[in-house]
Amino acid sequence: MHKIDVVVKNETGLHARPATIFITEASKYKSDITVEKDGKEYSGKSIISILSMGAVKGDKLTLSISGEDEKKAATELEGLFIDGLTE
Repeated sequence: MHKIDVVVKNETGLHARPATIFITEASKYKSDITVEKDGKEYSGKSIISILSMGAVKGDKLTLSISGEDEKKAATELEGLFIDGLTE
């Protein structure tokens, strides 16, 4: 299992477009992906779950990735947050 701490950098937080970018990338992998915010876990492959999290700029999230392609998924998903979840 890989756990990665990330910070939401984009001005608008994880609203529809950045959340869609995240979900699209997360869905490419077979690994289970969860996102934790304030002690609550959300499915990393569900747009409804990610939007319901209400993550805003500056929020710290923990990505937990477990499965056969967890290393690649961790690297790519962390990169999205480093780049500010832009297209």
